[in-house]
Amino acid sequence: MKRVVLSVVSLLFATSAFAEIITKEVLYSQDSVTFKGYMAYDNKIKGKKPGILVAHEWWGLNDFSKTKAKELASLGYCAFAADLYGNGKTASDAKTAAQLAGEVRGTSRMRERIVAGYNEMLKQEMVDSNRTAAIGFCFGGTAVLELAYSGAEVKGIVSFHGGLIAPKPGDMGKIKAKILILHGADDPNVPRDMIDRVQDSFRKEKVDWQFIFFGNTVHAFTNPAAGNDNSKGMAYNPESARRAWDYMKIFLHEIF
Repeated sequence: MKRVVLSVVSLLFATSAFAEIITKEVLYSQDSVTFKGYMAYDNKIKGKKPGILVAHEWWGLNDFSKTKAKELASLGYCAFAADLYGNGKTASDAKTAAQLAGEVRGTSRMRERIVAGYNEMLKQEMVDSNRTAAIGFCFGGTAVLELAYSGAEVKGIVSFHGGLIAPKPGDMGKIKAKILILHGADDPNVPRDMIDRVQDSFRKEKVDWQFIFFGNTVHAFTNPAAGNDNSKGMAYNPESARRAWDYMKIFLHEIF
């Protein structure tokens, strides 16, 4: 038994030793606005890699989203974190975050900007354009749904505690992606009737979809910065965060 354990540990160290995560800022533009994307990939893995677009929380493209991009890179993907606010803007307080998000959410800008980020990812030479997906957190969860509803040729969409929106009438018939929604069962920010509308739309469109609810879990459950008080409606849940990430890994393995 000891020999088996030592072998596993040795394998883990060997894998870590061969990994070389490269990160870089990628500038791109849309409607005369400059955006500062963030790319991460393992330089030791040769050839093109599946591309995963990452859409940030309402805080902007900060260290949380960049860390998620690096975690995806360590799994063998080329991760591209999109900037949905422009010029790399981020917020450190809820008032500023709400203002930045309000300028994009509920307008045509959200779809335009997530599509622009996706198109920029496709331009990267190490990305296999035939194998792409997008994941998003909170505000970014809404954005990746907009990407799916736009008709983009993306194989899969994963929303982590995202703001849910149903496709508009003009979006019907466009959705090509498989969709995985990972949601806190006690999230007060998404009313039950919206969940029902989204699911009903997916049924009508015959979308390949999955909804997974995590018990005793509220909004922002993947982010340690959310605190640990569920009564505030926003709190980190390490067990739900781990399980959600594992579900995502299974989903990505399946679609690719």
